[in-house]
Amino acid sequence: MKLYFSRNPNPRLAVSVARFLKAEVALEFAEPMAAGQTERYRALNPNLLLPILERPGQPLWETDAIACYLSRHTGSSFWRRDDDEPEMIRWVSWGKENFVRACDMVHWERGTKLRYGIGPCDEAMVEEGLKAFHRAAAILEAELSGRAWLVGDTVSFADFRMATFLPYNDAARLPIGDYPALARWAGQLDEIGAWRDPFRGLVAPALPPIPG
Repeated sequence: MKLYFSRNPNPRLAVSVARFLKAEVALEFAEPMAAGQTERYRALNPNLLLPILERPGQPLWETDAIACYLSRHTGSSFWRRDDDEPEMIRWVSWGKENFVRACDMVHWERGTKLRYGIGPCDEAMVEEGLKAFHRAAAILEAELSGRAWLVGDTVSFADFRMATFLPYNDAARLPIGDYPALARWAGQLDEIGAWRDPFRGLVAPALPPIPG
C-alpha cells in the first residue's frame, strides 16, 4: 500500500495515523495539482485532494476513511470498534463541525491565505473563528478536565482528529493556553512521536513561509 500526502493538515493527520499504527504502508509526498500530475492523481481521487491511500482494489480517499481502514488493517483499537465506537464518532463529527472548523477558519486567514498568496487576512473572519473556537474550547475544557483522552483511557482517532490544526498554531495563534485541560491534552499528544513529527525521515518539502 502507498499513502500519498503533503504537509497540509488532513494529509499530516493521515501520516500521523499511519506512523502511530506502524502500518505497513509506503509514504510518498505528492502534488496532484502540479503540471503533468493531474491525470495520474485524478484516477486515484477525482477531487485531486490528499491524502490518498493506494491499496489493492479501489483507492481510498478522505482522512477519516483512511484512518478507519488502517486501524482495522493493523488490528488496532485506535479506531474504536467496541461499545466506545459511537462515542468516538460523536467526537469526530462534533469536532469537524465545531472545534476543528473554528481552528480551520482562523488558520485559513492567518496562515493558508498568506502562505499561498491567496489574499489578505480578513480580520472579521478571524474574529468569527475565534468566537467559534471559544465556544467549542469551553465544551472540550469541561470534558477534558475529568479525563485524559476524549474516549476511554487511551488515545483514539477522536483525539487526533480533534487536534488536526493544533500543529499549525504558530500561524493561527489560537489561545489554547486559556484552557488548562485542553492545553494539557494537547501536550499529551505532543508526547507521541508519530503526532509530534510525522514527517521525520520522509521526503516532504516544507510549507511556504508566511510573509513578514
